[in-house]
Amino acid sequence: MASFGHIAVGLAAGRLYADRGASTRTLATAMMGFCIWSVLPDADVVAFALGIPYHAPFGHRGASHSLAVAAACGALVGLGARLAGRPRPLRLALFVAVVMGSHGLLDSMTTGGLGIALLWPASDARFFAPWRPIPVAPIGAAFLSPRGLTVALTEVAQFAPLWIWALWPRRLSRSR
Repeated sequence: MASFGHIAVGLAAGRLYADRGASTRTLATAMMGFCIWSVLPDADVVAFALGIPYHAPFGHRGASHSLAVAAACGALVGLGARLAGRPRPLRLALFVAVVMGSHGLLDSMTTGGLGIALLWPASDARFFAPWRPIPVAPIGAAFLSPRGLTVALTEVAQFAPLWIWALWPRRLSRSR
């Protein structure tokens, strides 16, 4: 994926997470935070620079895309929120886990690559969803090509409902 779908998920999660009547600042912070969590699994692209093979457990679309890592990150964020005295830490933990877990599930719906290590560490096997409507994005500079543009526009169109809902103006209280 070109990340536009992942960002749409993060924006929608942020809007859903922020309570009705939340300030503009609170809403923007929630949206930005969940956007970061939604794309974080793709930080594994550094594996290419480190010489880690694509097919390895810590290669691209490997462990960082697993449901276990998503759950662990959610648990750690929830624990941190609880220790910091933040309200509703379990809710935050669940949102982080679901948003991060959605990354691997969405990537499994793409048309290329080696699959996703959804069940790591229980299994190193990589999986694809039975329905794969999302075109795989070229990696690196190849993304800046006509094919990359086509993939990006296709993904924006596929996730347009989330983008529209997340960014649709709503009545907000004043920024605090």
